[in-house]
Amino acid sequence: MLGAPGAGKGTQAVRIAARLAVPHISTGDIFRAHLKNGTAIGRQVQPYLDAGQLVPDELTCAIVADRLQADDCRGGYVLDGFPRSVPQAEMLTKLLRDHGDDLDMAIDIAVPDEEIVGRLAARRFCPKCGKIFNLKFSPSGNGKKCDAPGCDGSLERRSDDEEETIRERLRVYHETTEPIIGYYGNQGILRTVPAAQASADDVFAKVEELLRTAGAA
Repeated sequence: MLGAPGAGKGTQAVRIAARLAVPHISTGDIFRAHLKNGTAIGRQVQPYLDAGQLVPDELTCAIVADRLQADDCRGGYVLDGFPRSVPQAEMLTKLLRDHGDDLDMAIDIAVPDEEIVGRLAARRFCPKCGKIFNLKFSPSGNGKKCDAPGCDGSLERRSDDEEETIRERLRVYHETTEPIIGYYGNQGILRTVPAAQASADDVFAKVEELLRTAGAA
């Protein structure tokens, strides 16, 4: 899944994984788990995440490579948040081809920058269960508390959702990550889904059509 931070690729990745009954692999989730558990990897990645910078390729690729060897990935998977640079994309291509595999499709969720700034500034998360909310589009029905079943955690804003950090993340995205669109376009597997002012349901309807066309759904 490709797209700028806040474009909604994570939401779509989760839906695709559920639709195809394959694992949803998010480097962001992996990193946050390490941060929460205070691991050595968590201490390495925290300064990069707090500053809106990319985690170094070698560290990210090592974590993903280990995850893709798990048994539950044998029938496929959805990658969310990786690769984030052309070198990472090249490393992934080599990793997969060394195992006789390759990507079937790269989906770019396209949203303008200013819409992304507004979306992320309104995003909140529950540190207790991990559920994501948005004050504009999908607020909690329980006010400032999480409304997930059995959870009443207090909603918080991530440090990387402050406006200054959001704009830095977008700058890094355009400079470092956006070139991946051309990389996968040259491989003939890129599909672009316009998602400006669109609900998650509307975007997923477009994604499902891509999956049906490709014979995956």
